Amino acid sequence: MAVRGTIVGIDGPDKLAAALRDAQYLAGDDLATAAYLALALGKPLLLEGAPGVGKTEAAKAIASVLGRQLLRLQCYEGIDAAGALYEWNYPRQMLAIRQAGEAYVNIYADEFLIARPMLEALEHPRDTVLLIDEIDRADHEFEAFLLEFLSDFTISIPERGTVRAAEPPVVILTSNRTRELHEALRRRCVYHWIDYPDAAREAEIVMMRASTVTRRTADAVVAAVTALRAEPLAKAPGIAETVEWAEAATLLHGQGSPWPTAFRRAIGVALKDQDDLAFMADRIDGLLEEAVR
Repeated sequence: MAVRGTIVGIDGPDKLAAALRDAQYLAGDDLATAAYLALALGKPLLLEGAPGVGKTEAAKAIASVLGRQLLRLQCYEGIDAAGALYEWNYPRQMLAIRQAGEAYVNIYADEFLIARPMLEALEHPRDTVLLIDEIDRADHEFEAFLLEFLSDFTISIPERGTVRAAEPPVVILTSNRTRELHEALRRRCVYHWIDYPDAAREAEIVMMRASTVTRRTADAVVAAVTALRAEPLAKAPGIAETVEWAEAATLLHGQGSPWPTAFRRAIGVALKDQDDLAFMADRIDGLLEEAVR
């Protein structure tokens, strides 16, 4: 099957992985392959994994590689079609009617339509990447509605008719797996599970994202974070917390705090739950001393 125009110049997973690296995102071969196939075949990409493993960042990097605007639809309990597709600017419609008097005014013209991310993606499929973030937070009803959208990339606006994408838009869905997604949704997508990176790759990410951090500090913070993730925490630190903890500890160390005191003082950058802080209070010093050896 020929690669579609969205990734001209990227003729394989290796090329995509290299382009993502240039966009400051380190993608393993499995992720690069899944993303490449989704783009090449015109199918949505479903990324699952624990919070903080880089699912949203992957979508941002893919949009950057393609040179497109990222349209982010953040899902939540109770989200409906109006919040995802479009709505009419009712106050502006009423004002136009009053100003028109007896004259005719088309209150369903483009100027009164407020496009939401899904409609924007249909109208501009060559210029955008649609990120449907944390789909597992949405209700089953919204997931069922999404199935229709992903089946043929069309929507019906009663006052305007059917809107159909000129070509399949680039769509990326993420899920933290707080609930199981419908099998029909999974079948429509190219699937990939993103796990926490191994220590070497995570240290490389820290070095890429935090220019002031030394390799020794990066290795130490990764060792500490890996140990924390092995604990039964309510909110384990993600990759972003690893980078920020390394930066914060480096800043404090530069101001005179010795290792591992600098890490200990910056612990609120890594652990952001009071129960987790209390749970680790008696052991954090030993964990940090072991990490910075």
